[in-house]
Amino acid sequence: MAGMDLTTRRRTVQGITVTLACAALSLPASAAEPADARTDHCAGQDRARVRGAELVVTACLDDLTTAGTVQTGHTNQADWNGLHAPGTANPSGVPGIQVDGYFPDDSTTNANHGWNHDAQFVIRLPDRWNGKVVITGAPGVRRQYANDFIIGDWVLSQGYAFASTDKGNTGVRFYDDGSRPGGSVAEWHRRVTELTKATKRVARHVYGRAPERTYLFGISNGGYLTRWQLENRPHLYDGGVDWEGTLFRADGPNLFTYLPTALANYPRYAATGDPAAHTAMIDAGFAPGSEFLWPFHHQVYWDLTQRIYREEFDPRWDGDLDAGVPFCASGTPNCDADYDYASRPGHVKRAVASVSLTGKIRRPLLTLHGTLDTLLPPATDSDVYDTLIEDAGRDRLHRYYEIEDGTHTDGLYALFPDRLRPLLPCARAAFTELTAWVEAGTAPPADGYYARPAGDLVNTCDL
Repeated sequence: MAGMDLTTRRRTVQGITVTLACAALSLPASAAEPADARTDHCAGQDRARVRGAELVVTACLDDLTTAGTVQTGHTNQADWNGLHAPGTANPSGVPGIQVDGYFPDDSTTNANHGWNHDAQFVIRLPDRWNGKVVITGAPGVRRQYANDFIIGDWVLSQGYAFASTDKGNTGVRFYDDGSRPGGSVAEWHRRVTELTKATKRVARHVYGRAPERTYLFGISNGGYLTRWQLENRPHLYDGGVDWEGTLFRADGPNLFTYLPTALANYPRYAATGDPAAHTAMIDAGFAPGSEFLWPFHHQVYWDLTQRIYREEFDPRWDGDLDAGVPFCASGTPNCDADYDYASRPGHVKRAVASVSLTGKIRRPLLTLHGTLDTLLPPATDSDVYDTLIEDAGRDRLHRYYEIEDGTHTDGLYALFPDRLRPLLPCARAAFTELTAWVEAGTAPPADGYYARPAGDLVNTCDL
């Protein structure tokens, strides 16, 4: 599908019919069904209409999981690299319909399929549907296939339809979509809502009945979107799993209350072991014992995250610069190591407030967070969100699980197998607990701290 000519209104590529500004596509029967296909394989594909989409592409696939879609070009491994630990066991062999496309949008940060168009989505509809839907948004600034391996494969194998969005803007310049400060993040809310409504309609058209349940399941910024949707769009969902979601709070804590501290103090700590710099890091919220992760996070996460998110909410701070000065030393003009969120004017706080969380969830939510998360430390994130939920009187709808030795991305487990623990099996266990809570009234385990167990850490987790 790469390099599609979008100036042509209708054309066929690799057996897939593409329609612009139309509701649905059909795949020729000769290309859609292998000789040994069941009669119900991809039944209803011609009814896979996505209301409001500008482009829709449908395909009948023998395997909707990454084991199949990597081979057929219906995923992009670059979107999901680094999010799982080596050795993760994933199911495969789930036949069904894949729907790709995009909703109208003016920004062009997502180059998947050569479309250079944002608001891209993927919807997967297994032949053997359990009557339920899982919705997610991409973590970080990744694209729509980011959750394919860690979430999509597993839920599809259980019969769920699965849908994911790129959130409407992607990449390190996600902030540059022409919106006002905070607008790029606010678009994420709209895109998840948009995809949720569209996926429910598609499922109803294809399967001939409406979904019985709709769940959210997200990691990092996808976890934030799970929180936000359950606070603000609860009528669309039955519950969600929040895997270390980002916390935006106008009065803090937020990214800008601790990342500048890391940028200013880590270089001194790394160079000399300065105890005052170390104390500043711990006081900012970074967990004691996470020091071995600080070099990687300084190089890969802290600097870039601070600069691009600060540009999203406070672009005036560095004048005409575009997301500041990479890896600048404290004291350098316009250096994000010296950014002081508390002293910034009211319009900055209002921009953050426009996307802030309140804790007023209205559907069941399970949160899990690794104790060694060094990008979104629990002390500045899920600990705080748990308190917000309690203060809002919604704690009966929430469970919070702290997972010893978990960090922000499971890919780091390969570097530190004796110090880290993958969170993916715990996230899957949490989803199982959530559905039992919603559908059978079986209360999940109480809030708890889960110490590092013995055994297969990559593929097992008992909550």
